[in-house]
Amino acid sequence: MSDAIKAKRAAKPIKQYTDAISHEESAGMHVDMQAIGVVRSGYRERFATPRQPTLDQAETAQIHLNAGMNFEQALTDLDGFSHIWVIYWMHLNNGWNPTVIPPRGPKQRRGLFATRGPHRPNSIGLSAVRLTGIKGRTLTIEGHDMLDGTPVLDIKPYIPYADNIEDATSGWLAEVGLVLPNGAAVTTP
Repeated sequence: MSDAIKAKRAAKPIKQYTDAISHEESAGMHVDMQAIGVVRSGYRERFATPRQPTLDQAETAQIHLNAGMNFEQALTDLDGFSHIWVIYWMHLNNGWNPTVIPPRGPKQRRGLFATRGPHRPNSIGLSAVRLTGIKGRTLTIEGHDMLDGTPVLDIKPYIPYADNIEDATSGWLAEVGLVLPNGAAVTTP
């Protein structure tokens, strides 16, 4: 790059893209998303799904990605990952409350954002699942909590060095001395 071009670029003020929208404008911003696929699973009722699928028997499901979007190419190299994040729309949920009574621990109301309750202001779900196969536009997964017909919004690889936070704490779960089904206690490091 020539010195003239470098000087011209240096003379331009840096554009702050976030300055274009005020907090007040973004607070009511409409977000439009389209499903990229659908989950096919044996879970057909909301209360039949495991509350924490990694603590339960690993059930198998399939994610069928939509045709005509080059998703076959988007899946290139994903087969090298043992686990993926599935971001989905909890399409059967309606309404939410700011406080909920979690299924584990004492029957005490907790702030919704301090729980993993499914009824949320936006019905977005996030699950880490084992990826056991890819064929065409179909992914086979294990250890999920998604209903049959659940719309899938996105898929990302689970990356152990980035997604496993060693010094993470468990908030009120550690305070109540919660014991998991596998006998392990929830503790704070």
